[in-house]
Amino acid sequence: MIVIPRITAAEYLVQPETTHPTALINGEIITMPSPTPEHQDVVFDLASLLKPIVKAKGGRVFLAPLDVHLDEYNVPQPDIIIILPGSACEVGEKWLKGAPDMIVEVLSPGTARHDRKIKFRLYERFGVKEYWLVDLAEKLIDVWRWDDGRYVLVDIYGMDETIQSPLLGEVAMKNGG
Repeated sequence: MIVIPRITAAEYLVQPETTHPTALINGEIITMPSPTPEHQDVVFDLASLLKPIVKAKGGRVFLAPLDVHLDEYNVPQPDIIIILPGSACEVGEKWLKGAPDMIVEVLSPGTARHDRKIKFRLYERFGVKEYWLVDLAEKLIDVWRWDDGRYVLVDIYGMDETIQSPLLGEVAMKNGG
C-alpha cells in the first residue's frame, strides 16, 4: 500500500478519478493493489446472492469502487455496501454519506490485516450495524453485529452454510459464495 500525507474528505473527493482501489482512512489516502480475479468473483457472487434479499426489504446494494463519506477524514470504499430503508446513510450523486447498514469486505492477502484491524475499528466507530469479513483462504465468513457501541461476533460460517444475519435473516450460501 502507498500512503500519502493527511488530507480532508473535501480534498480527497475532488481528486481525479482512478481505476486503483483508493480510500481515505484517518486522513491518509491509501491505494491498494487491484483485486484478484478470485476476489472479484466472490464479490460478484455475494452481491448477486444478497441483492434479492435486500431488494425484498426495500434496500439497495452497491459495489466498490464507491466512496462512503463517513466524516472529514474517512472515506472508505467497501467491497459490498448495503443500505436498508430508514438508514442513516444517504445516497448522493457521486458518493454515499453516513454509515451504511451493512458492509462486506472480501479479504485479499494485501488487505486482510487492514480489513480486520483498521476498517473493523472504523466501521465499528461509525456504527455500521453489520460487518462481514470473507476469508477466501480459510473459506470462512465472520459476521459481526454492532451492539451498544461495539461489534459482537454473531458467528463464523463456512462458505457453504446458511448465515444468520441480524439484518437480513437467513442467507443460504450457494456453492461456497
